[in-house]
Amino acid sequence: MGGIKKKRDADFELLRVIAMGMVIALHYLYQSDSLIVLKEPLSAVKITGSLLEAFSIVSVNVWVLISGFYLSRSGFRLNRILQLLLEVYFYTLMVSLVMQMVGIYAVKADDSIFRSVQYLFPISSEHYWFATAYMMLYVLSPVLNCGIEKMTKIQLQATIFGLLLFTCLVKSFVPVNFVTDDRGYGVRWFLTLYLIGGYLRKYEVKFLSGKKRSLLLYVFSCLLSFCLLLVFYEWNWRADRFNYYFEALTHYNFILTLLGALGLFSFMRGVKLNEKGLVARASICLSPYLFGVYLLQQHLEIKDRWIYWLEGILGKRPEQVLPFLGTFVLAIFLVFICGIAVDWVRKEIFDFLTRILGNTAVFRLIDRWSDRLSEEGAND
Repeated sequence: MGGIKKKRDADFELLRVIAMGMVIALHYLYQSDSLIVLKEPLSAVKITGSLLEAFSIVSVNVWVLISGFYLSRSGFRLNRILQLLLEVYFYTLMVSLVMQMVGIYAVKADDSIFRSVQYLFPISSEHYWFATAYMMLYVLSPVLNCGIEKMTKIQLQATIFGLLLFTCLVKSFVPVNFVTDDRGYGVRWFLTLYLIGGYLRKYEVKFLSGKKRSLLLYVFSCLLSFCLLLVFYEWNWRADRFNYYFEALTHYNFILTLLGALGLFSFMRGVKLNEKGLVARASICLSPYLFGVYLLQQHLEIKDRWIYWLEGILGKRPEQVLPFLGTFVLAIFLVFICGIAVDWVRKEIFDFLTRILGNTAVFRLIDRWSDRLSEEGAND
């Protein structure tokens, strides 16, 4: 979930902060067993957790929409993709090394060679599925940008509709687990979102032009998704059916998830924060560290364990709604702050190395190629 540009509208920076909070929320709800599960009894906490999930599931789509909105008008930067790759390696290798040094690295007897491959080749092995899809998206961005700029409006609409048909619409209504459906966890869905983001930058969509209408779309889509979840749970409890629809509601490429993301994205696009205000300045300040928040919490050695570390601080997940909500908010805050702190250290190290090595032949070569690629893309 890497950044795109150093200078960005404060409203979208705030949206990225919110989206990262939603990502943490999704992971916490799943790891803490706070979601409705088929064939398991309901509880007030699980109902509340699934409601929170319905409003947070749009997070990944929102992030990629923002990327498409900005990247579609910018040149390709080789040094940017190298920076993203180095950030991933910092967490896969350096964090693992630190964990070994402090004695909390878990080595299991049945660990296979693939586990080592996941650290040495994190993109190819999908150590982080988002980083893999996002990296491939960035590599393809010059081709996508060319299409967005060169195609007519109706051609771009037809392309987006065709992609939506095969990646979103069919799976949202046909109760079949298609072999090609990756639930939105891959580059195909990211390509679709990228083109939608580029389209929204280039053309006005009247249905999404008003803040009130956009906010209503977000709220309605999320509430409808939650209500359908309860309906399918009940029908499955009674008749042992609708397993697919129950699961599909939380897929990133489900139609309601997409509509909710479009609503939230368009609403925040219409919000104009005071650039000198506290919220705007805080959002812009936090922006460079958000990708690191994700990389830390989803590290192979951490993603299944941080919930237990939180329990050591906050205690077991409460069984009453109000205490649960308090723990939920505190958990998100703690994970977010820890992620920001670690990535601040990472950025300081990277900045130091850049100052030391920035004038070496290798760095100068990378900068020249990056500038050349960017200039040729702009000239085309």
